[in-house]
Amino acid sequence: MKKPFSFAEKSLDLASTQIMGVLNVTPDSFSDGGQFTSLSAALRKAEDLFRQGASIVDIGGESTRPGASKVSVQEELDRVCPVVERIAKSLDVVVSVDTSTPDVMAESIRLGAGLINDVRAFSRPGAFDAVKDSSAALCVMHMQGSPTTMQEKPAYHSVLEEVSAFLSSCIDKMVEQGVQRERLIIDPGFGFGKTLEHNMQLLNGIRVFCGLGCPVLVGVSRKSMFAEILNKPVSERLYGSLSAASIAAYQGAGIVRVHDVQETKDAMLVVDAIRQFAECKS
Repeated sequence: MKKPFSFAEKSLDLASTQIMGVLNVTPDSFSDGGQFTSLSAALRKAEDLFRQGASIVDIGGESTRPGASKVSVQEELDRVCPVVERIAKSLDVVVSVDTSTPDVMAESIRLGAGLINDVRAFSRPGAFDAVKDSSAALCVMHMQGSPTTMQEKPAYHSVLEEVSAFLSSCIDKMVEQGVQRERLIIDPGFGFGKTLEHNMQLLNGIRVFCGLGCPVLVGVSRKSMFAEILNKPVSERLYGSLSAASIAAYQGAGIVRVHDVQETKDAMLVVDAIRQFAECKS
């Protein structure tokens, strides 16, 4: 049996699918922008996510949707850090921070964050130095292009091979620079420079990423791929999101990043029960 995965001072058993609840403290995120910009509203949301079954709360202070406004370093610090500090002190959850900004990474870790979740895979100058000597877990994600350009005709020879090769290279580079492999989590980056077909190929191939030897995080909740499949707005993509999260978890994804925690918790309990049954019978 694998030992629990460490997130600084906390640890989680990723043999059971862990749920990461989304907490955007931004005015312009695609799904819930503007709802939790005050500290009190953010704390109430974090408490709700925890009560519903989230073991990780992912705090984001800068939207990465195409066309989102740029945020200054100070503004991101002001949005994120008070929330990190209060949640770390008051709730028994892993605090994750969704950021690519080195100053935000360093200050969040100082205040109690156990995971830094970077859509740019620690590629900004100073990002690696901000996290390398900490005990926080690090999630590296694949993105083709940048948030402003990523959906402008994304193209791959083989999306599964290219994303896998990128993530494998990131793992190797970080280990070579002194980061323990046991701190790393990988994310194939659904919707970040991918078409619907690319996303479906990735979802069908989650086992490939699990084979890289690091826990896999999957974030498909409410994404635009469901607009194309279901022809429904953001507010009506729950069942599509649950289906995709279940497919990913059954193949071995250890963490699912979601907006709808309570519903996902029930789905993951069923998926985990079936996986455990299959393992006992094999």
